Amino acid sequence: MKHFQRARLAAPIAIVALFTGCGDGSDGPIVADSTEAAPRSVACPAAVPSTTTCLAGVDSKGAYYLIAKPADWNGRLVLHAHGGPDLSAPTADRAVEDLTRWSIMVKAGYAWAGSTFRQGGVEVRAAAEDTERLRGIFRTHVAKPVRTILHGQSWGAGVAVKAAEMFTAQTVGEVPYDGVLLTSGVLGGGTRAYDFRTDLRVVYQYLCNNHPRPTETPYPLNLGLPATATMTQAELTARTNECLALDKPAAQRTAAQQAKVQTIENVIKIPASAIQAHLNWGTFHFQDISAKRTGGASPFGNTGAIYTGSSDDAALNAGVLRYRADPTAYQRFATDTDPTGRIPVPVLSAKWISDPTAFAELDARFRAVMDAGGSGDRLVQTFTTNGTHSFISDPTYPTLMTALLQWVEQGAKPTAAGVAAACPTFEAKYGAGCSFAPAFTPAALETRVPARERP
Repeated sequence: MKHFQRARLAAPIAIVALFTGCGDGSDGPIVADSTEAAPRSVACPAAVPSTTTCLAGVDSKGAYYLIAKPADWNGRLVLHAHGGPDLSAPTADRAVEDLTRWSIMVKAGYAWAGSTFRQGGVEVRAAAEDTERLRGIFRTHVAKPVRTILHGQSWGAGVAVKAAEMFTAQTVGEVPYDGVLLTSGVLGGGTRAYDFRTDLRVVYQYLCNNHPRPTETPYPLNLGLPATATMTQAELTARTNECLALDKPAAQRTAAQQAKVQTIENVIKIPASAIQAHLNWGTFHFQDISAKRTGGASPFGNTGAIYTGSSDDAALNAGVLRYRADPTAYQRFATDTDPTGRIPVPVLSAKWISDPTAFAELDARFRAVMDAGGSGDRLVQTFTTNGTHSFISDPTYPTLMTALLQWVEQGAKPTAAGVAAACPTFEAKYGAGCSFAPAFTPAALETRVPARERP
């Protein structure tokens, strides 16, 4: 979700010389362990301190990236995996947007590096590779960090998890990431995290019958759209408003429209304000997945799912369309997106309890996966009572980074209560915004998203 207007990078003014690491905690000249070209000096976004050095480039696979190194760098790098994903081709503007949103990291003394990823679309392992490639660029052409923290936000949390599993001391010959920070994460893997969007598609169609319309060629809704379909988001929004009037306040909807909105809220368990976004993702992201990632078949199904919360659940369950996930597509998607629970470094996560995009119940699923994979003791989860999906608050993130680095460097494993107690000490510098809820534990994912048959 995008909450910052994208700014354009200033024109490159010079190829930067290699830093030698003086004063940054490294122990001499950097070993040239990346064959990637050096980045170029660019003007920084206005959101970061004016003394920050910014560098940008395009890697050998076509991913744009942006690096910010504050004048008071503490020697630690935050390697960022962004949310989304965007379906369009990457542009440099995306990296500017991400640095603007996460300027708090630079203000707190951390270097920051973010890749746009080489392509649009729902492909996790490729994005993880792009993130690791950027680590090499920073190490070779900027400085050798004392510590590298992998930060995944929203969909990028799944990218960060996959990167932490793929790139380890055994696979790259060194410890690439010292810790992992997951914020507002779409966790648990694509084969679980997107089930409710399949449910939304079939419930919406049961109620509205206009996506597709009866006069249009029918197609399996779990495909999102047929591969050749060219519907736009504006066209889908028009259909949604035709049925649900989401563009109007509840008081201005007809009784029938409001009843349908209420049914979706109760059955799918998302607020009216989130219906359009999830319907978009269940349309266009599902099309990207089925057409480009899983061989033309869908990894999603709702066979066996029992829907509750409507005025007539029996009629709803009898009337919704039913689909069975294609086994081969399911396995391909699982291989790309699902975590194994085998992460060799500390992992700290944070989520707004009422996040309508990445439910807190997804964190319960991720906890179960980490436990099953043998990494449960390396996971600490925290939750907040305030925030948004895209950003919780300024003091939240320095609090989390400090706790994670104390765990990495001193072996002091944090607790939810300890993180909550520490946060107010950061408010004097970064402003109010602490709202950690240490007693909160998310319910199982199946309490929110109905269980179903799986290949």
